[in-house]
Amino acid sequence: MRVARLHGVGDLRLEDAPEPERAEGQTLVRVTAVGLCGSDLHWFSQGGIGDARLDRPVVPGHEFAGVGASGELDGVRVAVDPAIPCGECEMCREAHHNLCQRIAFAGQAGLDGGLAELIAWPTHLLHPLPAGLTGADGAMLEPLGVALHAWDLAHVRIGASVVVVGAGPIGLLLVQLARAAGAGRIVVVEPLAHRRDAAVSFGADVVMDPGDARNPAEWAAWGLGVDVSFEMAGVDDAITTAMLAARPGARVVLVGIPDDDRSSFRAALARRKGLTIVMVRRMKEMYPRTIRLVEQGLVDVRAVVSARYELADAPSAFEHAVARTGLKVVIGLD
Repeated sequence: MRVARLHGVGDLRLEDAPEPERAEGQTLVRVTAVGLCGSDLHWFSQGGIGDARLDRPVVPGHEFAGVGASGELDGVRVAVDPAIPCGECEMCREAHHNLCQRIAFAGQAGLDGGLAELIAWPTHLLHPLPAGLTGADGAMLEPLGVALHAWDLAHVRIGASVVVVGAGPIGLLLVQLARAAGAGRIVVVEPLAHRRDAAVSFGADVVMDPGDARNPAEWAAWGLGVDVSFEMAGVDDAITTAMLAARPGARVVLVGIPDDDRSSFRAALARRKGLTIVMVRRMKEMYPRTIRLVEQGLVDVRAVVSARYELADAPSAFEHAVARTGLKVVIGLD
């Protein structure tokens, strides 16, 4: 079978590999779609993410879906949960599987991910897709799950005002969640014009360029500020913007991952407002909820996909995604 394997910074190679052997409790999945996430781009462009480094070649891809090729799911379209928690540690016993200290994650730390024609995966982490959802739709459920987990952590009340700083794919999915959940007003801050336009199409009431948003006077129209701020960009300027926009006592939810594993902000700004800062670690068990949101038409994941590539063109797909000229890039294998 064919795989796309990352050997080093910018070094993604199409290779032949043996078909995986299915262990007990696993199902073979013929992969049909893989979305490229910002974290994939960290691995591709920088050889790591945070303090985790690429120490051996790995097949990337953790946003993926396919068709079961063995057992009871043979022929069934499925979305693949890329996180394999140990199930035994204290965090797992308390249902915080995303915080498992022994978690294995597709495309990282030597565990090959979805950019392969076939993969063997734990059957209980495969989620059948309703009729009408494509492989690309299924792949988009993972970033939607991250957005939904961030939304849960924010404790947003109906009618509250929110700001989303960074309108990449997860930010745009968060805008849709905010609209579906009854947010009062939604502000988006984003440097790229085409992503600001996309934010408006998905329900944002106001869009701003970051230069304008860093001016405290811009937020005067919001009185004391917005009720909840989501930072999605992974850069310090975005954190500052999220805090400037927040009203006293607000929550600031940090979703973005910084390039150099460090985040900083003005302590006085956060302290004097009494802000609550929340960090997001991937997601919990979101697939049943994300499937319902898409199936009911409350979130349009398909419209976030702006480019599709074949597996043979995976290196070009990564270069396209790094350039940020579109929204979500999906590599299709069917």
